[in-house]
Amino acid sequence: MEDTSKYLIHADVTADGVVERSDVVGAIFGQTEGLLGDELDLRDLRQSQKVGRIDVEITSTKGQSHGHVTIATSLDKVETATLAASLETISRVGPCRADLDVTEIEDVRAAKRKEVVERAKELLRTGFDDSVMSSEEILAEVREHVRVEDITEYEGLPAGPRVTDSDAIIVVEGRSDVLTLLKYGIKNGIAVEGTNVPDAVAELTRHRTVTAFLDGDRGGDLILEELSQVGDVDYVAFAPAGESVEELDHHQVFAALRNKVPYDTVSGLNEPREAVAATDGSATPAPVRTGATPLETSEREEEEEEEEEEGEGATDPGRERPSVATADPESSPTVESAASASPDVTDDETTATRAESEPAESTSVYDHASAVIREGTDRVRFLDADAEIIDETDASDAFEALESTAEPPITVVLDGIVSQRLLDLAADVGVERIVARTLGQFTKRPTEPRVYAITEIAETAPVDR
Repeated sequence: MEDTSKYLIHADVTADGVVERSDVVGAIFGQTEGLLGDELDLRDLRQSQKVGRIDVEITSTKGQSHGHVTIATSLDKVETATLAASLETISRVGPCRADLDVTEIEDVRAAKRKEVVERAKELLRTGFDDSVMSSEEILAEVREHVRVEDITEYEGLPAGPRVTDSDAIIVVEGRSDVLTLLKYGIKNGIAVEGTNVPDAVAELTRHRTVTAFLDGDRGGDLILEELSQVGDVDYVAFAPAGESVEELDHHQVFAALRNKVPYDTVSGLNEPREAVAATDGSATPAPVRTGATPLETSEREEEEEEEEEEGEGATDPGRERPSVATADPESSPTVESAASASPDVTDDETTATRAESEPAESTSVYDHASAVIREGTDRVRFLDADAEIIDETDASDAFEALESTAEPPITVVLDGIVSQRLLDLAADVGVERIVARTLGQFTKRPTEPRVYAITEIAETAPVDR
């Protein structure tokens, strides 16, 4: 009853004589019986649990008794007040003359609300951490923590987890540079830890496609010179002048790697960093060396690339270097191993670099939709105006990938359901069309992008390109 009671009736009782608790309770029941009719009969109210236990505290001194009575009720205000008034009709307790005066009707809920308010004030003062993080900050911190934990060692040197099994590696100067690459999803970096290139790194470069990614200072030039003497360097990238790799942000890292040049174009120069395209576009990248193999961004693409190589054979008879995944597709754009001006390479383009005499076939939006959706890949693919692949990742990461892409796609091909959230973002960044396995329930549907289910398009009548 205490948990459901609304009000507490408080009353003082005085008796001219010595009385006990049972005498007071008996007087309350006996002298109010029938007074208020059947609906407010105290015994019936007790049985229906609308009135709780009658608590009495009483003491006797010098031939008189004084006490306090508390009655809990779940009646409404009017009924409670009427019941309280009926208690004041009691004139005797046991054999003694007595008076009972109601002193207060307490609203239990008001008391609880007051306690809640006071406790809430206390919690506001002490219960909250002032350093509240936004959703973006939380996700960024978790992603960085996971990636930093990925750092490993190769022959005692700081390295990313893909160095041991990747066919392409990125050689940087120190441990902090490897951590920077990991932060942005690049997992095939290894550090030389100084200008004296270790034998382990020198030996590794003889069997891998090697990109030297160095600081934009004289130290970077010296490391490149040492590395080229003891090992085999394929491509060179530098941080902007006066900056180190560890200081670069996401966009600067990928811009520097996109602008790398073949080592042959800068070998023999006293300051090769000046001949490498800087991230601010102050220099022009050297021509792409024929036969270079791009780094893909997913395990699926790596497997497809290896299957192609098995059928076509390696480009370079001396060194077979198939493509390899080095970047986390959840959070970073494609990182190429080829010295291409664009970071995004389709399968057709990859085939063309291996056999230039074989022309690349034109791929339509319908072809991409069939490859991604009808094959059940659980992937999302971003296409430019020419239906060329800009990026591809897991369908579950479609929103994050579209949000972070540096080049907004014209077409999104999604093996999944188009949600209102993804549709709104696509409209904001300028996507013109979306082709998906299924369309979700839209509360609002913008004029662009145009949205198609895979069942709505056919090879004979493909969507506009």
